[in-house]
Amino acid sequence: MFRQPLHDRGVISRYRTYLPVSEATPVVSLNEGSTPLIHCAKLSAKVGRGCEVYLKYEGLNPTGSFKDRGMTMAISKAAEAGKRAVICASTGNTSAAAAAYATRAGMDCVVLLPAGKISAGKLAQAYVYGAKVVAIEGNFDDALDLVRKIGEREEFAVVNSINPHRIEGQKTAAFEIVEELGDAPDIHILPVGNAGNITAYWKGYQEYAALGKSRRQPRMAGFQAAGSAPIFYNQVVEHPETVATAIRIGNPASWEQARAAIRESGGAIDIVSDAEIMEAQAWLAGQEGIFVEPGSAASVAGLLKCLDCGREPCASCPVRGVAEGSTIVLTVTGHGLKDIEAPLKYRSFAPRQSANQVEAVLQALGY
Repeated sequence: MFRQPLHDRGVISRYRTYLPVSEATPVVSLNEGSTPLIHCAKLSAKVGRGCEVYLKYEGLNPTGSFKDRGMTMAISKAAEAGKRAVICASTGNTSAAAAAYATRAGMDCVVLLPAGKISAGKLAQAYVYGAKVVAIEGNFDDALDLVRKIGEREEFAVVNSINPHRIEGQKTAAFEIVEELGDAPDIHILPVGNAGNITAYWKGYQEYAALGKSRRQPRMAGFQAAGSAPIFYNQVVEHPETVATAIRIGNPASWEQARAAIRESGGAIDIVSDAEIMEAQAWLAGQEGIFVEPGSAASVAGLLKCLDCGREPCASCPVRGVAEGSTIVLTVTGHGLKDIEAPLKYRSFAPRQSANQVEAVLQALGY
C-alpha cells in the first residue's frame, strides 16, 4: 500500500510531538505546510551588506494562505470534541480555510463577513467549499463579537485565532524555517492584522530554541496598514480602512500576545500606506516573480520603506543596526489570486491592441 512521506501528510503528522494532539485526535488535513522558503536575490541586493532575504511563501498552502496551518489543528480538535459545526468571522482567508477543512471533516461551517469588504476570490472560496455565509452590517470586529456570542452554543466551535489551537498550528511555519536555514533568522518581518501569526511564529521560535534546535531567536517586526493600525497607534480603530483586506482589522484578537512577541524579541511594529503596499506587491511580482495578495505585501512594503529611510531612520525600523551577513525572513501570507481586484484597479491593466498581423503585433510591442 502506498504511504506518503511524513512531511507530505500535513503539519500535525509532521510535528505531532510539538502539538497538543493525541491518538484520540482525528487528524483533518489537506497536506498543508511544507511551503517554500524562497531566496530573493534582488531584495537581498537592496538590503546589501551581505544580508540574505528569504520569503516564506504561505500562498502555496491548500486554500492559498497561512490560515490552513491553524485550521487543521482547530478543526481536528473540534472533531475530537464532537462538534457538529464551526463558526468564524473573516476578512476572507479564514473563511476559505474553515470551510475547506470543515467540509473535509463532515462538519457545517458558518462564516460571518463584513458586507462589501471581502474580495470576490475569497468569497467564492467560502461558497464553493460549502460554507453558510452571512454578510453583516459592520466590520470584522463586529463580526467577531457576534461569533463569540454564537460560539457559546454547544454545537459550535469558534475557529478564529481566539481558538488557541490555531496558534499551535501556525507556529509550525517557524519550525520549517529553522529546519531549512539550520537556525532561526536574525530578523523576521510579518504583516499584522488580527496578530495571530506574529504571535504564533514567536511561539514556534521560542519552543525550538528551548529544545536546542536553534542557537538564536529572531527580532520580530510587524507592519500594519496605516488605515488599520491599532497596535501601532495603541488604540482601537473603530472604522479600519485599507486596500489590504486581509489585515483590515481594528481590534486584533491577539493584540497583547503580539505586543509580547515584539517586546520580548526586541522587535518593532510600524505602518505602511496603501500606496506602499501596492507598490511592493507590484515590485515583488515584477522583480522576483512572486505574486502575493495586498495584505501579504505589507511585510515587503515595510522592508522597502526602511531601506528608503536609511540604516538608522527611526526606533521602530526592523533593520536598524542590521549586522553584516544577517538573515532576514519575510512571511507573505496569501496568494495573489486571492484578490485580483486590487492590483487590476491600482494598475489599470489592459492589453495592447493590434491587428491580426505579425507586423502590427511587433509594432504594438515597440519592436
